[in-house]
Amino acid sequence: MMAFEQIPRKDWYSILGADPFTSVSDLKEKYQKLILMYHPDKQSADVPAGAVEECIQKFIEIDQAWKILGNEQTKKEYDLQRHEDDLRNIGPVDARICLEDMSWNKDDCSYFLSCRCGGKYSVSKDEAKDVNLISCDTCSLVIELLHST
Repeated sequence: MMAFEQIPRKDWYSILGADPFTSVSDLKEKYQKLILMYHPDKQSADVPAGAVEECIQKFIEIDQAWKILGNEQTKKEYDLQRHEDDLRNIGPVDARICLEDMSWNKDDCSYFLSCRCGGKYSVSKDEAKDVNLISCDTCSLVIELLHST
């Protein structure tokens, strides 16, 4: 099970004040600033108990966000899951396709399938094993990629 699936879904990027296009070095910088700001030892003694609890919760969230986004593998898995969630919200799946039914493009090492609109569905060889939904590069149609077992 991936690390980000063990806890309720959160937007780890927004917790760090970033977006999916933020570089890892910028993510690290944002993490370091926030973790210092919300560190329990940095809180004033005259702050109400409820505010201290909120800071501790925020500190924990920031740390969790960095554990996911600061690791190349978990970040990739999280980004793929976000992408699939976005595709699920677009609408119903148009078709279910087996990877073996897609064509191979040796130039960019990806599988592709023509869409009825003239666009194409494509997925890289590396992503093919992890991706379940693929959207057309031209229209909003989505296919489900079936993996042979």
